[in-house]
Amino acid sequence: MKNTEYFRGKQVTVVGIARSGLMCARLLHDIGARVTVTDRQDTPLTRANAAALEERGIKVELGRHSPGLVDGRQLLVVSPGVTAENPCIRRAEENGIPVIAEIEVGWLLCPATIIAITGSSGKTSVTTLIGRIITAAGKQAFVCGNIGTPFCQEVPRMREEDFVSLEVSSFQLERIKAFKPKIALILNLSRNHLDRHRDMQEYLDAKSRIFMNQDEQDHLVLNADDPALAGCASAARSKKAYFSSAGWANPNYAAAAAVGKILGIDDGLMREVFAGFKGIEHRMEEVASVNGVTFINDSKATTAESANWALRSIPGRIVLIAGGRDKGVDYGVIAEEVRKKVKEVILIGEAKAAIARCLQGTVPVREAQTLPEAVRMAFAGAQAGEYVLLSPMCSSFDMFSDFEERGRVFKQAVHELSGKEKGSSAVR
Repeated sequence: MKNTEYFRGKQVTVVGIARSGLMCARLLHDIGARVTVTDRQDTPLTRANAAALEERGIKVELGRHSPGLVDGRQLLVVSPGVTAENPCIRRAEENGIPVIAEIEVGWLLCPATIIAITGSSGKTSVTTLIGRIITAAGKQAFVCGNIGTPFCQEVPRMREEDFVSLEVSSFQLERIKAFKPKIALILNLSRNHLDRHRDMQEYLDAKSRIFMNQDEQDHLVLNADDPALAGCASAARSKKAYFSSAGWANPNYAAAAAVGKILGIDDGLMREVFAGFKGIEHRMEEVASVNGVTFINDSKATTAESANWALRSIPGRIVLIAGGRDKGVDYGVIAEEVRKKVKEVILIGEAKAAIARCLQGTVPVREAQTLPEAVRMAFAGAQAGEYVLLSPMCSSFDMFSDFEERGRVFKQAVHELSGKEKGSSAVR
């Protein structure tokens, strides 16, 4: 690792003890930082993570943020879910204490070449595909970031000749300082996270931070088909490259191929990887067929655009399950596709009323109190040859710890319908 001496002996407070905060705290402790962790939530998950850190001698506070855990510190590291209104951040800024994101810590320590991927939708699939084409070309690739495996968890294993395919969110980019990927990729921009960003311009500004430290030796890859990204090219100093879905069956393949071209990976090899790609868990994942009804787990779809893509991809009539915590998404984006392909919508979570208003007059809409109840209702309304699709368009935090738990609950409810466990495969 690089720059370990920068952190050695430094008094650091990590705010947030979810997956990325846990691994960041462990890494900083292991390289000699004097680490304290604080999280305002006191839940079974945070208690389990706290116990794991306390076994290493790391002090952890749950259920509050004490001022004493900020005062006198030399650095504050924040997890993606921590907003600017957090009292730890406010106190740190008032006292001139630097505040950085977990990916900034990873970048400072990482010796490998970093390819950073952001966008409103498609990040996880493209991040995975880039990792696979690099591996197919005979190089070591680490696939991590917002995709599930924290950056800081993998950094100790990395070498200078390795590559990192790193999924990053606008939340993570808000708190970078010197983060500088060799290749930055912005997939698209659509209404999302407006519960956190004031408007679309602030959201775009956060995404654009991915290339703010790049220079003429770096690369920025942009979606040529997305007019919202048109202004990014003139603002960047890096070399520009573009991808377009024209002529491709899947825009995610085109995006990954644009990065592969920069890396000098053979086009035929990339196409072999794409042909063998079976998708990722919780993204268009076929769970089971019960009495001829096929259940699709698309829990990763937290935008209307992602749900719209899922609706277009399914070759039959659909009962759609959607809803969760609202992020300022324009749910009306799916109305046309709903009219054409959906026979009924079943809504869950805090955004039920907002989604129902946007879909008024399209198809019948019903509400369920829980996801298992929604699965049972959808099954009762579907016929053999039809599909039940979970594609929420919302975050999961009103009812679940993350989209993965939501997907697991959906799959368990389906398996209970079928009466036995079944394997899963991705829908192409």
